[in-house]
Amino acid sequence: MLTVVRPPCDAGVLRGAPETPGCAAHARRWVLVVTILGSSVAFLEGSIINVALPAIQRALGASVGQMQWIASVYTLLLAALTLAAGSLGDRFGRLRLFALGLAILAVASAGAGVARNGTDLIVARAVQGFGGALLVPNSLALLSAAFPKSMRGRAIGTWSAFTALTGAGGPILGGALVDAVSWRAAFFLLVPLALITLAIALARVPDVRIGRDRPAIDWRGAALATTGLALVVFGIIGATSGGVAQASVLVPLVAGLTLLAVFVLLETRTPSPMMPPDLFRSPTFLGANLLTLLVYFALTGIFFVLPFNLVRVHGYSATMTGAAYLPFALIIGVLSRWAGGLLDRFGARLPLIVGPVITAAGFLLFALPGASGSYWTTFFPAMVVVGLGMAVTVAPLTSTVMAAVDETRVGVASGVNNAVARVAALLAVAIVGVVALVVFSRALSSRVDALDVPPALRSVMVAQSGSLGDVSIPAGASAAQARALEDAVAESLVACFRYVAVLAALLAVAGGIAAAVTLEATPARIATADTPATARCAHVDLVAAVSPRSPGCEECLRTGSRWVHLRVCLSCGFVGCCDSSKNRHATAHFWATQHPVVRSLEPGESWRWCYLDETAV
Repeated sequence: MLTVVRPPCDAGVLRGAPETPGCAAHARRWVLVVTILGSSVAFLEGSIINVALPAIQRALGASVGQMQWIASVYTLLLAALTLAAGSLGDRFGRLRLFALGLAILAVASAGAGVARNGTDLIVARAVQGFGGALLVPNSLALLSAAFPKSMRGRAIGTWSAFTALTGAGGPILGGALVDAVSWRAAFFLLVPLALITLAIALARVPDVRIGRDRPAIDWRGAALATTGLALVVFGIIGATSGGVAQASVLVPLVAGLTLLAVFVLLETRTPSPMMPPDLFRSPTFLGANLLTLLVYFALTGIFFVLPFNLVRVHGYSATMTGAAYLPFALIIGVLSRWAGGLLDRFGARLPLIVGPVITAAGFLLFALPGASGSYWTTFFPAMVVVGLGMAVTVAPLTSTVMAAVDETRVGVASGVNNAVARVAALLAVAIVGVVALVVFSRALSSRVDALDVPPALRSVMVAQSGSLGDVSIPAGASAAQARALEDAVAESLVACFRYVAVLAALLAVAGGIAAAVTLEATPARIATADTPATARCAHVDLVAAVSPRSPGCEECLRTGSRWVHLRVCLSCGFVGCCDSSKNRHATAHFWATQHPVVRSLEPGESWRWCYLDETAV
């Protein structure tokens, strides 16, 4: 997303994944490293663009509409395809889809780095979004499959800590590259990162599969959601070049909304929907997602316009612009664990009312600075307050989503909530971009008309009012006239930003009201993060007093292959290698014999796993 905070329920996706015996201990370390790197690459794709937008607009001469597409098309593909891509990984292999996503991201990032114009960059960003949609859900799935639930908490904590560092450092790194080299370097940086991650994944990471079922993929739902969202965004962005009543705006907008309505109808009739409609029958789940939509819309909208204000009004470099986000990211990272404890003390409802209200107060603080002033007295207080509000909101929001549905659907519910957050970011860039441009254009025209400048200069300035601050002072202006025109541009951009900040505050307050109206005082079920529910296996009667038949994997010893992590069949004593190995002989033995229960033969591990019931025994 176009922000420096992850979607709210990434941890929920991990915690809600099915139980698994995990992979070999040495392989788990590599899975953790690779998923951290992969998630960081995808996150950098969305966060670096924050600080690069003004430089991209100036270098490519891109229109505001093109800038909106450059900022949002990546999120469009993520929002529409992530859920389907997760099912695709379950069917064809998570590692395979993860690797494919990394390869696509590497190629697309190189393409973005050599883009000759706005259209080229939009296409490259769209391909990046497709690669990210393959990468993100399968990165989370690899991590959850590698660690049993009893060990998953520490892995999630490590993963969260490193991705929080990415959120804090990504904009600064991107800004430094923009200043020192060019905005193109920010995209080229991602190429070696993606390729290194890909090489480690292919060399060290096993493709651990959970369960026997290969879920159906909701292709029609994915196509309808993608096309519908794209048409809606196309229609909204079209308003930057024409009026809202233009056919070029209304036709795609109506067509997109119609397709999205068909998507909702189809999901009620599809056996395996990518976004199960019955989840929204829970008032708590519905309210949590409405809160997510409103707050993430507000956050993304203000962060979309902020870099233009910092660079063009206050003269910040790209590096300074990236550093301006640092207090926000650090506060969320440091306070997230403390904020999670608020759920135990007060329940979910109070933090999810207070958090958005604090966030709204921070947005209003953004509206106070004028065209001058130190960062510490202008934007720093706003960043701190918004960071505090989001910290109070995000952790309880994750727990609320997990608690609103049955334990078996926590992963699906968390994925849906993440998709809602991405749709909010997508719509924010489109809608706030139009609002900001209209306000800036009117403010600039009004201020220029009030100046004592020749009509020729006035007409040149007004003609540039559709550029969101990227205005060139006409060469024929005197020094005094140039200063007056520059002040008019700065004041107009400040007025535009203030309007967006107030709008964001109202939306955040609306999110708090939605929480107050829909959420229960105490969730119906408190989500257990890492402790699996007591499992019942119907096949313990097939467990016999057996001894391992060989000192290693029987099939690997026969063929001369190398094995990873041994399992012994508790029906006959067969010793096979686990799914971290190339040939997965333990699983093959189950398919051949239907002997369901195995035990780990690794030192220090005593777990047992039932293939038929797909649970720890």
